[in-house]
Amino acid sequence: MSRDARWKALLELLVERGRLDVEEAAAELGVSAATIRRDFDGLAEQQMLVRTRGGAVVHGVSYELPLRYKTARHASEKQRIAKAVAELVAPGEAVGLTGGTTTTEVARALAVRGDLVSGAPALTVVTNALNIANELAVRPQFKIVLTGGVARAQSYELVGPLADGVLGQITVDVAVLGVVAFDVIHGAAAHDEAEAAINRLLCERAERVVVAADSSKLGQRAFARICATEAVDTLVTDTAADTQTVRRFEEAGLRVVTV
Repeated sequence: MSRDARWKALLELLVERGRLDVEEAAAELGVSAATIRRDFDGLAEQQMLVRTRGGAVVHGVSYELPLRYKTARHASEKQRIAKAVAELVAPGEAVGLTGGTTTTEVARALAVRGDLVSGAPALTVVTNALNIANELAVRPQFKIVLTGGVARAQSYELVGPLADGVLGQITVDVAVLGVVAFDVIHGAAAHDEAEAAINRLLCERAERVVVAADSSKLGQRAFARICATEAVDTLVTDTAADTQTVRRFEEAGLRVVTV
């Protein structure tokens, strides 16, 4: 296992558990304790974790794993969700994409759709995510609109009043939200309030709103609310979603697509 792969795995384990012991981590990854100590020290130098005697802990309860360190957790589910979301977009439409791993997969699914290989434009994509704009900018049939703003290192998303200024001047047919939590009562949410504010504005500028979220996000709460459940038209999730949770979303008026 490469160092980069180990670091990603260690950070994901830390987010799940809050703390890790050296011996525990070594057993999980199948490497020596000395290797894990060096990895912990390297991650601590980058302020990705806090070293403790014999292990490491995350920085805080609401710690957000940076996008560049997220690995293939729920990868197959996210790809299925992305394909289903992409099929909800019609040629020629304007689609807004927030940042995140699932919406990045949506962008990739749109890029390979056979009926979107040409057009004037085939799609207009509005995003505040630098990585999504970078991936789609090479597609000449797509018109890419990137908001201004200040980049968040954790998610590659642009936030702040400069992003507000662009979104306040446009409308989109569909907004696709990547969320860290989606609960029937508390709505869709993100870790960061500035990120949530931009996502909220994108929802307000959209004719319809789609939440793309794997089942681990459902029934969860997070710090910063994006929008109420009633503001969402469609939820696309995976088949592992709890049936009662799905039913509650449907009773709230959402169309739920499980893939």
